[in-house]
Amino acid sequence: MSVNLMDYDAEGLAELMISYGEKPFRAKQLMKWIHQRGETDFGNMTDIAKGFREKLQAGAIVKAPGMLAEHVASDGTTKWLLDVNVGNGIETVFIPEDDRGTLCISSQVGCALECSFCSTGRQGFNRNLSVGEIIGQLWWANNRLSAEQARVGAPVNDDGRIVTNVVMMGMGEPLANFDNVVSALQMMLDDNMYGLSRRRVTLSTSGMVPAMDRLRDACPVALAVSLHASNDRIRDEIVPLNKKYPLAQLLAACNRYLEKAPRDFITFEYVMLEGVNDQPEHARELVALLRDTPCKLNLIPFNPFPNSGYNRSGRDAILAFRDILVNAGYICTVRKTRGDDIDAACGQLAGQVKDKTRRTARLAAETRPITFR
Repeated sequence: MSVNLMDYDAEGLAELMISYGEKPFRAKQLMKWIHQRGETDFGNMTDIAKGFREKLQAGAIVKAPGMLAEHVASDGTTKWLLDVNVGNGIETVFIPEDDRGTLCISSQVGCALECSFCSTGRQGFNRNLSVGEIIGQLWWANNRLSAEQARVGAPVNDDGRIVTNVVMMGMGEPLANFDNVVSALQMMLDDNMYGLSRRRVTLSTSGMVPAMDRLRDACPVALAVSLHASNDRIRDEIVPLNKKYPLAQLLAACNRYLEKAPRDFITFEYVMLEGVNDQPEHARELVALLRDTPCKLNLIPFNPFPNSGYNRSGRDAILAFRDILVNAGYICTVRKTRGDDIDAACGQLAGQVKDKTRRTARLAAETRPITFR
């Protein structure tokens, strides 16, 4: 069976070269061909000895997920449904802006967590993505976007990159797929692959505290935490993981993470749910809750999906909430909704999930009450 070289980080690829009876420097050659030039045909890797190319052709492949569908929003946001076999598809989103291009990458087929306001969580869970399926989303985006820019003659960013920033905020909880995600992160940072800086790679977690500590030691990148509540009572309801790792433990882990983080703050994400977590008293609770944690806050207008049971907070409520935080000295922004007309906005990614949890059927029979007013 052929091995997929997309699954190997620098250390793993060097070990594979040794197993082939080759010098470790061959790994760097392959990394540049595959990840910087987007080459999948060993025959075109002209600075590699012909005999070794033949050996690779006999026992290895370079395979990224293939495209099932592509949707482009009115604001230029592009969403791809990528094939990860056996009827499963993951969604990857590219968000173009004047000064950067951000790629939102998935880490799992579905999600094992059940955050009640998230469409991905409603789809259930199938499996973790492999290293190649994770890094393959970046590989795919770079190649797809490069080809499109070449076709229309559009300029690239100042540093020659199309994808300048990566956020692990797609389908799934990245820290629940720790080893594969860390390998993919290390590939994103490797100068022989994608060469992104740690400040330009952000991982978003719902708060898996032990894994946050492991990430701090293994591959500290910028960290975003899905907070979404100002107290344990509300967070237990909308982010069930909080019952295992309540806010006190989560914030302690955030402060430990800052010891090695590439930024001197944590980004807290806070989805605005009408009548649930958007009242002035909740903002004042946040002011007190976060006073010992260097942070900035990103308020996210809820992006609706069928049968969610929630409504988006009104604009006036969101701005009033923001103003309380800003007046208390916090940096607080309201996220601009991008790609919602193609269901590519935050919380809307669903993909195609062969659910092993039977969650979809169970939730279809439930009517979720709005429990907080």
